Amino acid sequence: MRHVTDDERRARLAVRHGLVPGARAADVAAATSAMTVLHATEPATPYLSAWARVDGFVRADLDRAVEVDRTLVKQLAMRRTLFLHPRELLPAAWGSASARVAATERSRVVKDVVVEGLAADGEAWWAAVRADVLALLAEHPAGLTAAELRAAVPALGGSLFTGRVLTGLGAEARVVRGTNTQHWRVSRPRWTLLEHWLDEVPAPLPPAEGYAALVRRWLWSFGPGTEADLVWWLGATKGAVRAALAAVGAVPVGLDGGGAGWLLPEDLDPVVGPEDWVALLPVLDATVMGWKERGWYLGPHAPALFDRNGNAGTTAWWNGRVVGCWVQDATGAVAVRLVEDVPVAVRARLDVEAARLSGWLAGERVGTVYPSPAMRPALEESP
Repeated sequence: MRHVTDDERRARLAVRHGLVPGARAADVAAATSAMTVLHATEPATPYLSAWARVDGFVRADLDRAVEVDRTLVKQLAMRRTLFLHPRELLPAAWGSASARVAATERSRVVKDVVVEGLAADGEAWWAAVRADVLALLAEHPAGLTAAELRAAVPALGGSLFTGRVLTGLGAEARVVRGTNTQHWRVSRPRWTLLEHWLDEVPAPLPPAEGYAALVRRWLWSFGPGTEADLVWWLGATKGAVRAALAAVGAVPVGLDGGGAGWLLPEDLDPVVGPEDWVALLPVLDATVMGWKERGWYLGPHAPALFDRNGNAGTTAWWNGRVVGCWVQDATGAVAVRLVEDVPVAVRARLDVEAARLSGWLAGERVGTVYPSPAMRPALEESP
């Protein structure tokens, strides 16, 4: 059995994730495909993730890919998380991870509307509200905001259930987050029927084929990874993951510390990465959230860099390991906060990267609802 050391895993990460010069993506669509998907729970994250991977990236590049070219689409999928998907990957997600989320969401809403006294029959309420929302959106090809839908469909009963219904319909691939009515750091989309947003809507893949397609893409982006990594990342069952690994012909490899990881059969050759590199990544970046078993790149720092619910804050990287985080002061200037000692020359390189990010942000401050413990002291100093 081939053995993949932690050093090689970090080299793969650097190259496959486009975090080093010479491996940057050509554009934001290519950067997203290289990562399989980009996290989009926080509206600023895809922009900052693209900035780290695409030389010369500007915000308008992502806006154009999402709202004009529509090569990238926001879709609720794995673990009930919002991701920016390459358009060609949508059928795989719709038929597998998204369908699983949609079933769970519907079941919970049907139960909760009865508990909250909104309806006596949750199933009937769901069917009626779902039909009303879809019918209304059919009359508005440009889409409607959640507030406009709530005003037009009183049965939705308030902002909480409006959001949950739209979440469920999004997971069903009936509606999509369309044009954003706010700036890049705030998400207030016009919800739009999927057939209005995409000129052609392909059929979802059958569940097993969908999971296999996602696992194939994930193994290229994140492999070698363990079965536990895949079960967590997909939000799927062990049975689904094992069937997908078999379907793509995944090959087991040994990992440092024991245990087995998986690689695609055509991806067994060693990957050589750069000798020295640094990077700054945003809250919930796809790299730091790519695996469940994170010791090989986090070391002992998970409690400082993740909140209690497992959400990653900002991260500062050196040679494939996380050594700190980054924050902004009241003026918007970026500063690195280390959680371990690094050589003076490395600290200087991280400071250069912080200055580069400060220049790109141009005084705009990026808020977050997921600050890590390492970020909090600096955040508490800001107004």
